[in-house]
Amino acid sequence: MRLETVGSSYLAMPEGTGPFPGVVVVHEAFGLNDNIRDICRRFADQGYAALGVDLFEGRNRAVCMARMMAGALAGNLDHKGVPELKAALTQLGALPEVDAERIGAVGFCLGGTIIMTWACTDDRLNAVAPFYGVAPRSEEAIRRMCPVVGSWPGKDFTTKAAHKVDVELLAVGTPRDIKVYPQAKHSFFNDQGRSHDPEAAADSWHRVLAFFDEHVKAGEAS
Repeated sequence: MRLETVGSSYLAMPEGTGPFPGVVVVHEAFGLNDNIRDICRRFADQGYAALGVDLFEGRNRAVCMARMMAGALAGNLDHKGVPELKAALTQLGALPEVDAERIGAVGFCLGGTIIMTWACTDDRLNAVAPFYGVAPRSEEAIRRMCPVVGSWPGKDFTTKAAHKVDVELLAVGTPRDIKVYPQAKHSFFNDQGRSHDPEAAADSWHRVLAFFDEHVKAGEAS
């Protein structure tokens, strides 16, 4: 595995010459930390070129979060964070070891919210995997999303997004795998946090890999 810093991002590249499918990994409120770097390495172990982005680099974290969430709640599909992720996909796809036609994204809380907004407006994404994110405000926008494998905890401020995304994608026949883990808490996938739920984390990880195998590795168009 090759590990390196690319600008403000963290790149984990599988062994070999590729071309590899890619995945953009988007952090939660804690930024590009060791947990996100570890997730990048886990994807690389599965044959993906994984790029962990840092949406807070050189900026005030609280201000960034406020702008991103305000944009999302207002229904702006090009709010703060989305252009940065589009640029990250371009950056990842330009690498000679990466197949630009086979790229997905995974995001957590803040990152899960932003990748769903991003997925409404960028047809280069083959699939996205939001964890405990807030759904785009517009039902019509959700219907434009690429395939989604989404994971939410029960009784969380984000949980209602699971039903909303499921219903709208079902209406247009977009492939989806939406699951709520009733006993899990927010940030259940973060194995370095206090809310880690090993059972929910393991199940959601297997679901993401299976879904990405079909819709990203196989190169199925969104």
